[in-house]
Order: sequence, then structure tokens, then C-alpha cells
Amino acid sequence: MGIYAVQVENGKVGENGEPSVGPVYRSILAKDGFPPPEANMSTSWEVFRTATEKYPGNKMLGWREFTNGNAGPYLWKTYKEIYEEVLNVGSALKQLGAEPGTRIGVYGVNCPQWVVAMEACNGYSLICVPLYDTLGAGAVDYIIKHAEIEFVFVQDKKVKQLLSPDCSSVRKLKAMVSFTSLTKDHTASAANFGIKVYSWDEFLQMGKECPWDPLPPRPLDICTIMYTSGTSGSPKGVILTHENHAMYIKGVNLFLEQFEDKMTVDDVYLSFLPLAHVIDRVIEEYFFHKGASVGYYQGDINALRDDLMELKPTVFAGVPRVFERVHEGVVKAVQELRPLRRMIFNILYNHKLSWMRSGYTHKTASPLADFIAFRKVHARLGGRVRLIISGGAPLSTEIEEFLRVTSCAFFTQAYGLTETCGPSSIGMPDEMSMVATVGVPYTYVELRLEAVPEMGYDPLAVPSRGEVCVRGKTVFSGYYKNPELTKEVIRDGWFHTGDIGEMSSDGVLKIIDRKKNIFKLSQGEYVAVEYLEKVYSCASILEDIWVYGDSFRSTLVAVVNPHEGNTRIWAESTGHFGSFTEVCLLDALKIHILNELKTIAEKNKLRGFEYIKGVVVDPVPFSIERDQITPTMKKKRAQMLKHYQAEIDKVYKNL
Repeated sequence: MGIYAVQVENGKVGENGEPSVGPVYRSILAKDGFPPPEANMSTSWEVFRTATEKYPGNKMLGWREFTNGNAGPYLWKTYKEIYEEVLNVGSALKQLGAEPGTRIGVYGVNCPQWVVAMEACNGYSLICVPLYDTLGAGAVDYIIKHAEIEFVFVQDKKVKQLLSPDCSSVRKLKAMVSFTSLTKDHTASAANFGIKVYSWDEFLQMGKECPWDPLPPRPLDICTIMYTSGTSGSPKGVILTHENHAMYIKGVNLFLEQFEDKMTVDDVYLSFLPLAHVIDRVIEEYFFHKGASVGYYQGDINALRDDLMELKPTVFAGVPRVFERVHEGVVKAVQELRPLRRMIFNILYNHKLSWMRSGYTHKTASPLADFIAFRKVHARLGGRVRLIISGGAPLSTEIEEFLRVTSCAFFTQAYGLTETCGPSSIGMPDEMSMVATVGVPYTYVELRLEAVPEMGYDPLAVPSRGEVCVRGKTVFSGYYKNPELTKEVIRDGWFHTGDIGEMSSDGVLKIIDRKKNIFKLSQGEYVAVEYLEKVYSCASILEDIWVYGDSFRSTLVAVVNPHEGNTRIWAESTGHFGSFTEVCLLDALKIHILNELKTIAEKNKLRGFEYIKGVVVDPVPFSIERDQITPTMKKKRAQMLKHYQAEIDKVYKNL
């Protein structure tokens, strides 16, 4: 493996009650210190403004319009056209009294209007505050009040939710601007709250008639307050500066310069991860910097494949669940092949994998295998994808390896949080030794591990394990209006992520656990629940699993979502018939699931108290709508327990 990270400080044993800390690692690109910023790249606004000067006629933002319920081809606006809209929106906000530092809410699915509003905030020193499209009115109400938002840009489908009785803070708004237009009912409802309302075209025209020059921000000015949904409690407002964003973009430049394939103005990104999350926003900002194109999905995740086929993106970023579905689709298609063709696919897979493991790139490992078999997998992603990025949660080793071999594209995992303005570590494409890891420190951050004695994690032991700590140019400056929480997570200049990592001697990081998601069983043994869920989730019969235990019990139980396809196969093979819901009620299925979990526990050498002794089977997937998971697919454990408490009690009683 090449040298991609360097150790810049030694680890040390804790003194006076302080925990031990491991060595400090940096990217090889920053071995002598963080690279200096570039001219015209010190703020998000400079990045965008410079791009419009360099690439005025390039396609910037694309979307699909509907005719009779069907999505049409992508329509595009150029950098010059979007820049003019940004100036008009910024001028209109100035007319309504928005001053530097005013908080501006943006509420809706990804679309060109979202980005125009965001860039108008950048250009006029306003603070963009995304409102989660997937959160309910209660959380939206909280964010409007907590951030003291004065103006909101809103998707037409979200106006009703914004003006509902559950969102009393809306009365504090000065104006509301629709992404499109407003119905008479919406206008009347807004008037009852004393809010001025504007259609998109009205707002553009208002700014056009009375233009204001931009009021550019400074690097350390607040760019955005991005609220994280969290697994418990109220959302936290993460303060990100313009410098955070600009240094992230500069870091991507330096990172990608290492590879033969360079980003160009012809690259296209499909945006479907919420713009209210940091990862989609920073990827889009990087594309703007390069004068490349961003096309938005039609707003329906179930129609994503149709968008892929129409847009044919060159870069695709997603969360593990998206790639799990891609994997499931390919595996199912292979299983339906005739035996000979299925055998050929498997032979080609193992042939290419072996050459990649020996050091060949994905392009050179087996062009023949790509032509015969894997170009069809590539076609499922639109046929032009060159780079695939997975983030948000750990991706299983099996799926990562599968996609590195079959996608005919560079594939990498990244790790980061809203608080780190995107990735704080990233894997190296074509470096098979980094499979199952999240790679090495990102360009403008340093990483180290800190001991967690109660969990038995020691960064000075072998392997080196502990809480992941991050510092650097892309790390947030604090939580909005929450100095206590800020002091709790930022200590001695290091942001304590709450994630447990394992660090190799050459600075490669693997996420293995979560600090807060531990509990002690009645016999005194600590259980790392996220680690167990990751281990057990590879059971073919499962779609998802939530592991539960408490200090009054000596054993673990779990709530599981069965994999519908594999469950039906099991049911037919064992003579059980009926609907999927009816099959999930069978005691025989519970026994089968427990046997699969036991086999996995034995294979992974889990300790006896880490075995699952009973299960609750729920045919309905864990969902945001049922308040069981966050928009980034993290489990809300308190809410899960509340939902399943009665059934869990029954399982324990039977045990």
C-alpha cells in the first residue's frame, strides 16, 4: 500500500486522570502543515462567483418537468443564468430588510431554487439555515424559533406543513417565498399569520427592478447553521464558516489531483441526498468550482433509477442503503441466469478480484471481464459513472468489494459528520487494502484516538482503538446558542465525535462502534450495540436489526425487519404460504432467524452474552415516518424502545 498518511505527533499516556491519546495523523498532502488557501477561494461566495466568470455558458443546474405525471428530459440553466437569479433574490431580500447575519430558512427537496437561495445567502452575507425536508413540523418549528429565522424559501408541497398549527413560530417570519407559486388558500393562510408571500417569479422580478450589489462575506463569517437531527433531544445547530466550506473544496482539489482521472467541466453529479445535509451541499459546491453540472432527482427516491438512466451522471454519492439495493438487484439478476452463465459471472468476478488484490487498478485488472459481464452493472448506474462515494454509515465489506469489482468505476468510502463539514477521512480508490475502512485523514484535518476505558478501548494498545477526535480547517466552530454542549465535544482544540475507531500504524481508520450506544448487562458486561448490529446485519434473512438489552437483564434480544425476498424463498422451501405479513407471524420464522444469528455469532467469535436470545419480527421497515430513524438512517433508540416495549417485554417473559 502507498503512503497516504503521516504521523505528526506521538501518542501519550494520560496523566492526572486524563485519558490516554494515540498518535496524531495527517494526510500525506499536509505532512508539512496544511496547504495555504488559493486566491479567490477563501469563501463559498468567491468559489461560486469565480466559477461564473470562468464558465458563464456551462450547464450548471438541471431538473425534470412533469407532463401528465411523467418526468421529461433534463432542462438546464447556465452559470450566467443562475448568477443573475442569485443577484435578483439577494436584492429582493435586501429590499425586505435582510441585513448581514440575518438567518434565511430553506425548506424543500433538492432543486435549482434551493441552490439559488443558498448562493444568495452567500453573496449578501446572510446565514443559510436548511430545514430538513424529512423532519416533521415540530422540528421545523423548533429550528425557526431557535435560529430566529426571518425569511423562508419553501417548496410548494411544504407550505401546508409550514403553515400548520404545529408550527407556531411561523408567526415570527417576515416573508415566505415559494419555489414555484402559491395557491389562494396558501396565500390566505399566510395572511392570517401576518406573513408576506411571494411566488418565485414575483421575487425575482422585485429584485431585478431594484438591484443591490453583493455584500461579500469574510472567511470566518458564518456561512450556514446546519441542524443535525440527532438520535435524541432537540436538533443541534452546527455553525459552519465560509472558511470551512472553502477549505473543504480546496482539499478535494488536492486529493483528486493524485489520480489519473481528473474532474472536468463535462462531469455530471446526480443530487438526491438532501441538500439539508452537509455531504450533498459540499459535493455540489465542488462541482460549481469546477464549472461542472448538477442534475436533481425528480423528488421520488423510488424513481431514482429512471433519473440515473436519463441524466447518466459521472459521479454518484449515496448512503449504504442505496448501494445495498444496487447489490441486491445485481445478485438477483445473476441468480436468475442459466447455470452456465451464472458460473461464468462468478469466475470472472473472482478473476478480477484476485488481480485487484494483487495491485491492479479496476480498469486494468480484467478489461475482458468488464466487457463480458460487468458493463451491465455499470449500465444500471447510467453507464457513465466514474466515481462512486459511500458515506453516512459503514458499508458492509461484501458490498464494498462487490462494487469495486463490478461497477467499472472508482469506489470509495468516506467518514465525516456535519461538524466536520463533510469527510474527515476518505478511502483511496483502487487501494484494496482499504476495503472495510474509511481511509486516511482528509487534506485539512488531523485525526487521533482517545481512550475510552469503560469500553476497554486503548489507543496505545495493539490494535489502537478509541474515540475518534478531529481538528483542522474544516471543523465547525460550535453549536448555535449551546456553549455547554460545545465545551463538551470540543476539548483542547479537538472535536470528540463519539465514534469509536481503530487506527492502523499507517493512519488508516476503521469505524467499529459508537461511544454512547453501550450499556451494561446485569452480569456487569458492557455491550457495544452498534458493533453487534453491524455484525448481525449480514444475515441474508434480514433487512435491518435493532439490538436491545438493559442492566436489569442478562441477555440480548432484537427487533428485526426480515428481507422480503429471502423470507419468501424460505417460506416456500419450508411449505409455508400466505402474505409476507402472515409469514412474519410464524414461530418457525423466528426460530430460523435465531439460528442464522447464532451461526453469525459463532463465525465472528462473539462472546456468549453477545448472542441474540429472542426476536420481535416486524414486517414494516424502520422508518423516519414512524420516528424510529433519523434522515441519515441512525436509529433513535429511545423512540424504538417506546414503540416496541410491550413486545420486548413478552419476549423476555418467554425467555
